[in-house]
Amino acid sequence: MLLTGGCFCGQIRYEITAPLVGARSCHCSKCRKVFSGAGSAYAEVQPGSFAWTSGGEKLTEYSTMPGWALGFCGTCGSSLCGLHDGSVHGVTLGSVDGDPGVQIGMHLFVGSKAPWDHIGGDAPQYSEYPPVD
Repeated sequence: MLLTGGCFCGQIRYEITAPLVGARSCHCSKCRKVFSGAGSAYAEVQPGSFAWTSGGEKLTEYSTMPGWALGFCGTCGSSLCGLHDGSVHGVTLGSVDGDPGVQIGMHLFVGSKAPWDHIGGDAPQYSEYPPVD
């Protein structure tokens, strides 16, 4: 399996060699700002499966909390990934070329979703975080 993706302007490209996992959409006010939409569409990458194939040096990081950051193209501004301690934790599903091979499995922070947001599908919705098993 090989997934590829990149930013809008094409200067940053990546590949993923294992299936994405944990696909979710967060509807909090911060994710609405970052994704310029109703919320995020994000899935985790499996350790060791992600690599920048071109333009990785053009990635701009914005720290969201200690150890965590968002990765953007420094040229076109496309949201590309989440980083944890400097490593790619997951990718934005909109940056993947073609079918990412996952479906949104849960909606987070629907208690603070935008009033114009109408969530479809049958994935579970959580007011904040999902319960911990």
